[in-house]
Amino acid sequence: MKNKKLKEKIDGILKADERFWDKEREVLLRNTISDSAEKFDEKLLKMLLSDQMVKEHFFKKIGRAVVFDKDKFLVYINNKDFLENSYTKFTQNIGLTEEGQFLKSSGKVILNWPYKDCILEGGQTKEDVKRNEIFFNEILEKDEIDVLLKPKVFSKFKKYSRKNGKAKGEKLEKFSRDENGTIKDNLIVKGNNLIVLHSLKEEFAGKVKLIYIDPPYNTGNDGFKYNDNFNHSSWLTFMKNRLEVARDLLRDDGTIFVQCDHHEIGYLNILMDEVFKIENKVQIISIRTSSPAGFKTVNPGPVDVTEYILFYSKNKSLVDFEKSYTAVGYDNNYNLYVDNINDNPKDWVVESIIDRFYKESGIKDNKNAKEKWGNSWKTIRDVLIGEFALQNAEKVISKRDPHKPTKKIKELMDKSKVVDYVIEHKREKDNSLHIYKGGSFAFYSNKLQFIDGKLTPTEFLTDSWFDISWAGISNEGGISLKNGKKPEKLLKRIIEMSVKKNDIVLDFFSGAGTTGAVAHKMGIQYILVEQMDYIRELPELRLKNVIEGDQTGISKAVNWKGGGEFIYMEMKEFNQEFLSAIKMAKKKTDLMKIYEKIKGKAFLSYRFSDKEFEAKISEFDSLDLSEQKQVLAEILDKNQLYLSYSEMKDETFKISKKDIEVNKSFYGE
Repeated sequence: MKNKKLKEKIDGILKADERFWDKEREVLLRNTISDSAEKFDEKLLKMLLSDQMVKEHFFKKIGRAVVFDKDKFLVYINNKDFLENSYTKFTQNIGLTEEGQFLKSSGKVILNWPYKDCILEGGQTKEDVKRNEIFFNEILEKDEIDVLLKPKVFSKFKKYSRKNGKAKGEKLEKFSRDENGTIKDNLIVKGNNLIVLHSLKEEFAGKVKLIYIDPPYNTGNDGFKYNDNFNHSSWLTFMKNRLEVARDLLRDDGTIFVQCDHHEIGYLNILMDEVFKIENKVQIISIRTSSPAGFKTVNPGPVDVTEYILFYSKNKSLVDFEKSYTAVGYDNNYNLYVDNINDNPKDWVVESIIDRFYKESGIKDNKNAKEKWGNSWKTIRDVLIGEFALQNAEKVISKRDPHKPTKKIKELMDKSKVVDYVIEHKREKDNSLHIYKGGSFAFYSNKLQFIDGKLTPTEFLTDSWFDISWAGISNEGGISLKNGKKPEKLLKRIIEMSVKKNDIVLDFFSGAGTTGAVAHKMGIQYILVEQMDYIRELPELRLKNVIEGDQTGISKAVNWKGGGEFIYMEMKEFNQEFLSAIKMAKKKTDLMKIYEKIKGKAFLSYRFSDKEFEAKISEFDSLDLSEQKQVLAEILDKNQLYLSYSEMKDETFKISKKDIEVNKSFYGE
């Protein structure tokens, strides 16, 4: 009686908040409630504290403080006896649900990619109108998993290359291998990324040099294809499942870059510390993805323009970290000029770079410069001096304090203050140090590096990457996408600082295919993985454009002219085929036809009884379309989403001899 009373009180409290109550379907939103509890949402806590019975049940008194027992509340909310809507009652009646418990990161696998409101449909290359069509995540206990993560059969192989200027696909005969026996083809793979990664592990374990991923951010309203509305524990388990197998794929000297925003960075940081070990953390990189303009400026507080990249290694001690540079403008600290640089340093004539520039430009002084260039004379002068410094870099210098000067250097610095010439201090290992009027010279030529084939002033790369613009990238690669796409320059930088020729790059949340496009143009082997159907309209189409000579993004910087090859392939669907049909169903009668096919052909959950289901068919009919879809999705055994390699020769599955041979080629038989 007390439990019933408690439930009534909690129901009343939660229904009073529109965040937690779906008026149209008359159901409480379990995930939203759990998420708010995870965040210690102030409004939720005040509501729970307002009732004495609820307060006594979910809060502890410690001294004068009242502490919310979050885990106890989450267990209660996720219990099967709570939120008994029509869907919950029906699934309990036919044996599809078990005792709900707060999700812990161990012992569970978050399997299915969540389908998103925004779906790309046939042939479209831009975001369609948002639609209310959300599929379901599947949570599996590890003791329910048997063949789920075993190697799978691949199908629909096609090898693309350029023929007469166009990307043409042809049947794949076999995979190419390098001298070490490793597949050297570029791959685009369609399928659930967790299951694909475990199949890839058979061939590529310990061979991938770089992993870059841009996973769902768990924001609840991500602008790209993903339904990000996981609660924290589910999202973390989802990520942990994938990061663990990703670690197995990395070489010992490999690195991984994971991009996210502020919503989950704290959680993800701790998770990656656990999976990759805290001693292998390299850096958290901040990137500016937009400018504080437009509608964002009306938001309270600082404008949100920053995302983050968590940079880890598999074994930090083995990584060869090369110095990386970023292009900058002219540094006006380099304000001195020595024309007779080839003479003895004692005879150098040191003058201001402005004076020297004016002299060579036929300008007397600042007044004369203003007469020549008008009110913008300073801006014009500084731009021209920057060009002058670049052209005369070996003669342009900056005077600064030496780093950790020795006693001898300090003595020479004191001496330089009273003499009117440059003192040269020769060192055994380093270049000579040139000391002048209390400081030492730094040469502008040492600040220059070749970036994208052009000699450019640079500085060492830091953990703040604010120099890469997100503006104007929506059409990069010849595919249109308003949100979610990353600049090719970003991936170019990551690849340049992490891999060399003959290394392998992996992106298993490939989305718009940016990683593959950049790697292809740079001549680096890549593997892309994507589950959603838009793999045809985004990464596959984009890579065809690259083969045909796409000139957007980094193409000019790397002198890209087109060419190269990639292989497209899909995991052979079994139960996944029925899941896809369920997702696409438009009305209830369609679902009943799918059910008849499922009953006759699919592998079903051991918890499902068709007799019990059909005995309660009237209750099933009373559910709305989305609830019926979820019921049918739960009927299917998730171990059998895709066909296992061990079953490939079973005649029941009608795998062609050709596909059998290509699969054997992939797995190295």
